[in-house]
Amino acid sequence: MRPATVHTSISAPRAAVFDYLADLANHVAFTDHFVSEYRLARANSVGAGAAARFRVDAPAGKQWVEVAFMDCDRPRRIAEEGRVGRLGRTRTFGLYELTEPSAGLTRVEFTFWTEPGARIDAFKEALGARAWLRRQNRIALGRLRKVFEERPAGELARATVAGFEPAKAARFGVE
Repeated sequence: MRPATVHTSISAPRAAVFDYLADLANHVAFTDHFVSEYRLARANSVGAGAAARFRVDAPAGKQWVEVAFMDCDRPRRIAEEGRVGRLGRTRTFGLYELTEPSAGLTRVEFTFWTEPGARIDAFKEALGARAWLRRQNRIALGRLRKVFEERPAGELARATVAGFEPAKAARFGVE
């Protein structure tokens, strides 16, 4: 799939937006309209190496996705890479780029693309997956903006590691 880009502007400092995005556990709060069964793959959900597994509820069929942060260049960009589809044949990539056009305003640009592993996967994507994903990611960035500008009442949703008990876990340098 060719790269597709969506963007939004958020009235918040770039460092605050970056810190929120760099914690993969927070992503469920703004992507749960098209993602379900979101679980962390590692206890440490912040920065490079953080990984998650979730199901995308696409109209053409539900597919499991595994993503991991490959690079976090604070406060400018976050690069993620993953696998999707049958046997994880299709590679998926995402890039969050944060710029600060003026003080207190952050522009978040998310670019995503895939590399299908088989012809049938490329055919399925050609049937409209790109447009659907672009629309869902545009909505997700709008919901991200609302997290900062119209803070919802109560706690925001956060993903956890299945079966993880913090009181019994070893400390991995995270307090």
